[in-house]
Amino acid sequence: MFSFTDIPGGKAYRRVANLLDVSQWKLNPYQVLVLGFAALILVGAILLATPLAAASGKPTPFLDALFTATSAVCVTGLVVVDTGTHWSLFGQIVIIALIQFGGLGIMAMATIFAIVIGKKIQLKERLLMQEALNQLTMAGVVRLMLYVIKATIVIEFIGGTILAVRWYGEMGLRGIYFGYWHAVSAFCNAGFDLFGGFRGLTGYVDDWTVNLVVGGLIILGGIGFTVLADVWEQRRFSALTLHSKVVIALSLFLIIAGAAVIFLLEENNPATLGPLSWQGKLLGSLFQSVTPRTAGYNTLDIGKLEDATIFFITLLMFIGASPTSTGGGIKTTTVGILLAAIYAMIRGREDAEMFRRRLPQQVIYKAFAITFIAAILVIVMTMLLSLSEQAPFLNLLFEVVSAFGTVGLSTGITPSLTASGKIYLIFTMFAGRVGPVTLALAIALKERKAAVRYPEGKVIIG
Repeated sequence: MFSFTDIPGGKAYRRVANLLDVSQWKLNPYQVLVLGFAALILVGAILLATPLAAASGKPTPFLDALFTATSAVCVTGLVVVDTGTHWSLFGQIVIIALIQFGGLGIMAMATIFAIVIGKKIQLKERLLMQEALNQLTMAGVVRLMLYVIKATIVIEFIGGTILAVRWYGEMGLRGIYFGYWHAVSAFCNAGFDLFGGFRGLTGYVDDWTVNLVVGGLIILGGIGFTVLADVWEQRRFSALTLHSKVVIALSLFLIIAGAAVIFLLEENNPATLGPLSWQGKLLGSLFQSVTPRTAGYNTLDIGKLEDATIFFITLLMFIGASPTSTGGGIKTTTVGILLAAIYAMIRGREDAEMFRRRLPQQVIYKAFAITFIAAILVIVMTMLLSLSEQAPFLNLLFEVVSAFGTVGLSTGITPSLTASGKIYLIFTMFAGRVGPVTLALAIALKERKAAVRYPEGKVIIG
């Protein structure tokens, strides 16, 4: 009979397999997910702090390495050192690996390892997958997880190949490396770039190929794997699930409306859209509307945008991407449910409805809870940053929301943050990636059903 000890390093494989056997852990699913992300961040920070990871050959301060690792695993994109010039090839590979692991999620990596070693996926692991993928039931979670992995490989390969061909003529062999590296970063909604000088994709503001491919990868990564699978199987909007319809409708509305607002606000700004051709203005507005959906890439200088535009993008970043995606924020579906509930209240209706379907009260309660907790987190962290940093309040708010939404856009103040400011944003990025509710449930004591249900009371509000 086969045993791990029969192969070289077999005992090490067995130890890793036992570690990944979450059925032996005395933790709830929320705690496993939170600790899993924390462990991955710590490993990444240790690797990035080594001299081998820096282009200079000198160790990177651990706080900067921890900030970078957190930003990579949480697929944010905020950086305190320039990714293209500070890190060596080894450091860049560590960062893109952390982005891929963080984008796919801890349970996707565990699933891949389980399949490779032929390990059976147990009930508790399926519960973890259900929570990681934010599914309502365990039915089909393993199949969906496998679809997530396959879809990621295919989409990143196609996008990377197009970008590699585009940049090969400009950079040679280095362009191939850039193409696939940035395809992974874009699809995972990470926003890290290797162009140096903290300039992002500003050199390609009117480039159709770069804008459409990177923007397309961002949308596909942020729309959610559940929606991608549903669209692939059904092919017709009318046959899609309610979840998919809500995500697609709201995503299209936010992208189109966002592009229109940014165009109107920035059309005459000489530091952004002003000097560009109509093609450049169109692409610049559209890309800046897509990227706040937790991507972090920019083709315009964010620090030179009008204050009104910065505040508007802050709102887009707070909304973020969709559930079961690589993005953060409170999610499009949460906003959709809140709007449906508010509309029902205004019209005096008993039920909130979307696409001729009634929404459960429990879902509405959860949407309000997520929004309230997220708003409190943003308010507290912005207050703390305003005490530790010397920067305009709007810029600090923008930075905090960018960290919470795992976006990565910055007005340029991230590299100059104090040690306290970096720690605040590290926590905000982590909370934004695992989700504020998941983090709260991981910390909370074991749930207990109340022994007494009190009579209903009335409170005047409004």
